[in-house]
Amino acid sequence: MMNLVEQLDPDRLMNEQEAADFLAISFRTLQAWRVRGGGPRFCKIGRAVRYRRADLVSFAGATSASTTTEADAKRGGANG
Repeated sequence: MMNLVEQLDPDRLMNEQEAADFLAISFRTLQAWRVRGGGPRFCKIGRAVRYRRADLVSFAGATSASTTTEADAKRGGANG
């Protein structure tokens, strides 16, 4: 079992499912973002895909908005 300090380590590497759970999205969404772009930064270690906790926090912060208009603008327009 991981202690709180380990869980909050900004350099902690998470697997795909842990990262998806952290962002409250499906792991399939993460996979699609890796192919199309627009998702959080990730690391490839051999064949394994890992996400740094700090990159997930940064991604979530960069995509936060207070209105749908602001959210659309961050995505590149209403048609994204």
